Amino acid sequence: MSKQVGVIMGSKSDLKVMSEAAKILEELGVNFELTIVSAHRTPHRMIEYAETARKKGIKVIIAGAGGAAHLPGMVASLTSLPVIGVPVKSSNSIDGWDSVLSILQMPAGIPVATVALDGARNAGILAAQIIGAFDARIAENLEKYKQSLKEIVLESARDIEVKGWEDSFAE
Repeated sequence: MSKQVGVIMGSKSDLKVMSEAAKILEELGVNFELTIVSAHRTPHRMIEYAETARKKGIKVIIAGAGGAAHLPGMVASLTSLPVIGVPVKSSNSIDGWDSVLSILQMPAGIPVATVALDGARNAGILAAQIIGAFDARIAENLEKYKQSLKEIVLESARDIEVKGWEDSFAE
């Protein structure tokens, strides 16, 4: 089966953050590929990736980048596929704000859906939701995942209600 989501990042140092997208996509049963595509150091690779993604079966691209964070926007300018940007707090960033604003403040006509700083897990969930809008199997997996989140909250609520809030701190 072809890969439905492309997970790309500007450098290997982004892998710790971007692996969270891979983990949730795997958990939800979404086929994906993961690679490094630098907007600044490998611009021709970036162009080729963006321009051929649809032909390869990719339906959504998740692009993570730190610092100046041009990768998501540049990829979005080269494809009509949805692009989800993940701002990464890197060693050379200004508390991550440079990455957030670089991805968030796109010009009209070149949208990039942007998740929270280091929010690759949510990017993976959003990509799965986009795929799930047209794929019943993925939609069902998402329903189960959302139900599990609900169960975690309800269990925590029962814990506090039974033990009391003071005893809940001890855990």
